[in-house]
Amino acid sequence: MSKVQKFEDLQVWQMAHDLSVAIYTLTRSGEFSKDWGLRHQIQRASVSVMSNIAEGFERYSKQEFKHFLSIARASCAEVRSQIQLAKSLGYVTDLEYFPVYEKCIALSLAIGGLRASIERISQ
Repeated sequence: MSKVQKFEDLQVWQMAHDLSVAIYTLTRSGEFSKDWGLRHQIQRASVSVMSNIAEGFERYSKQEFKHFLSIARASCAEVRSQIQLAKSLGYVTDLEYFPVYEKCIALSLAIGGLRASIERISQ
């Protein structure tokens, strides 16, 4: 396995990027596209996940990276909460909801795992 040299090499960043693409795709049409507040909030939250992973990676310490990973994980929880609201409002179907929800769960676990591994290395 090669060494990670840029944030784009991180599997968690790639997963976060995929989540953002999925969110933007879902919010482009139908009733979801007309709900300006929720649409923009879920888009911002999904972008926040990938952005905080990138920013933390580019920081100068493992401690800062762990901090930004915590923020990214919290933003992922925000996306999960908002996609549940979108489902309750009828903006997304079960077929649209479940893959995004599962992406959020997998991404949260992956971010937590990366953070824990950095913590072990730091000790």
